[in-house]
Amino acid sequence: MSKHLYSNTEMKQLEDNPNVVKVSERSITYHPLFKKAAIQEYQNGNFPSQIFEEHGFDLVVIGKDQPRRCLKRWRNTFEKYGELGLEGDRRGKGSKGRPSSKKMSAEEELEKAEARIKYLEAENGFFKKARQTRKAGVEEETKITPSEVYQLIYETIHNYSLRSMVSYLCEFTGVSRSGYYAWINSDSKRQVKNQKDEKDIQIIQVIFSQNHEKVGALQIKLILENDYGVIMNHKKIRRLMKKFDLSAKIRQAKPYKQMLKATQEHRTCPNHLNREFTQLEPGKVFLTDITYTYFGKGQKAYLSCVKDSTTKEIVAHHISTSLGMDIVYRTLEKLQDTVKSFHPEAMIHSDQGFHYTHPKFQSRVREAGLRQSMSRKGNCWDNAPMESFFGHLKDMVDHQSCESLSQLKEEINQYIAKYNNKRYQWNLNKMTPVQYRDHLLAA
Repeated sequence: MSKHLYSNTEMKQLEDNPNVVKVSERSITYHPLFKKAAIQEYQNGNFPSQIFEEHGFDLVVIGKDQPRRCLKRWRNTFEKYGELGLEGDRRGKGSKGRPSSKKMSAEEELEKAEARIKYLEAENGFFKKARQTRKAGVEEETKITPSEVYQLIYETIHNYSLRSMVSYLCEFTGVSRSGYYAWINSDSKRQVKNQKDEKDIQIIQVIFSQNHEKVGALQIKLILENDYGVIMNHKKIRRLMKKFDLSAKIRQAKPYKQMLKATQEHRTCPNHLNREFTQLEPGKVFLTDITYTYFGKGQKAYLSCVKDSTTKEIVAHHISTSLGMDIVYRTLEKLQDTVKSFHPEAMIHSDQGFHYTHPKFQSRVREAGLRQSMSRKGNCWDNAPMESFFGHLKDMVDHQSCESLSQLKEEINQYIAKYNNKRYQWNLNKMTPVQYRDHLLAA
């Protein structure tokens, strides 16, 4: 096979030569009569290039070394197999070699058909199981790996005593027989790996359970490193979670249709932050918002929070059963008690809720020495980190078990303390918010 790719014009020229059977972009199949004639002329003393040129071949097209290589190969074939060896091309994967003269009996055909049916039944069971374990609403093609094919072949052969069907089933499924036997011989290694996986998954299951089955591979990796002193690659954690069917519960995304239409700035207070959430200094940008949750017998409570945009630390929060202005006033007071002295360019960013557009609240913000910024109307992404925190909080806090407001406050206070001091975050150099704040202040 030539490394040169023949153009359409060159292929047409070669096809017109009576000494050529067929042509592809990379190869030429020569006529057996030409091969015999070329060998005879070579034995008579003619040069390979001369022979090809006299039979209508352009050496510029086929290559000047092609005649010499072809003659050498044809002569070797002729010496081994005689003229019959020149009748067909024995090279490459497409060559079927010498045809078998043995005809299969009816019993052999029946046995192969039975093996084929049993394998297809096993494969169908595999796909059915894959569909059952797939997440609801997820439509994706189930792909079967070579290892899984080997496993199905092994089960089919041993469950139905079809030991003589190894070659046939490998051929039927498109895998190599050597690969199948290599898979069989590596069984001891797989057992060792499975034992190690079963040992490693135990600590992952503990962390997964302690966090109410709501943490993913990255969060588990950080907890392993910081709380257990265990270094484990997040890809391995993902593989083990998939293998042992650990799937984190995630909240459903809400379709904010109006967000796409929100393009105008609020005139009362512009969006000074403009989504520049990551600052180089802690205490420079604060994010605030209000959310709600339920407790007891359907009673509603409201949570107002202030978050440091740089460190992601919750620096102030207040819980109330009333949505009056007092909830934001108290939150602002707690922020002042925590921070003491604000950065000269400190800013507090919120949405355009009535609490934050209220003249009295804006007056208190100015008195505290803060500049006020607001998201665009209906655009939750302008305050995304705050929305993200509320989403995590609602996932992790078991508010339904709280029968009173005091119990709910205790649950939320505990979670915020854990969030600030124990929740390692990938984007904070794998630190907790408090650790990252201290790290920046010490730099």
